[in-house]
Amino acid sequence: MVITSLLGAIPTLGNDILFLLWGSYSIDQATLMRFYSIHFTSPFVILAISILHLALLHEYGSSNPLGIPINHDNIPFIPYYGVKDLFSIVLVLIIFLFFVTYVPDMLGHFDNFNIVNSLVTPSHIVPEWYFLPLYAILRSVTDKLLAYH
Repeated sequence: MVITSLLGAIPTLGNDILFLLWGSYSIDQATLMRFYSIHFTSPFVILAISILHLALLHEYGSSNPLGIPINHDNIPFIPYYGVKDLFSIVLVLIIFLFFVTYVPDMLGHFDNFNIVNSLVTPSHIVPEWYFLPLYAILRSVTDKLLAYH
């Protein structure tokens, strides 16, 4: 709500952009479905772009900083870059599988285990660690339009 409502501060177009993004005049089921769809499809888009990038890197090579079309100056993708990329993928998968199988709740917050009660607001809402800089910026700005009353 807070981050998306910042778009309402854009002069003349802000409310229209907000309505288009939310699908209503407030956050509703349509908004959640839109964000879920984006959240679900974006890894597949990133994967497709990565595969396209690797295919183009394999086709044209990577060591031609001057743009001179000389074939003996190129480094082949396999085995040099292919082994390095395969090692990186396996390492990330091992770390991911460790967290998924052995300590799935390690990176979570203890408040996530509380039973939801819509009538009680938490005493202190804490963002995740990766949102802390943005949270500090939002708290430092008194008015999103910076208009002093």
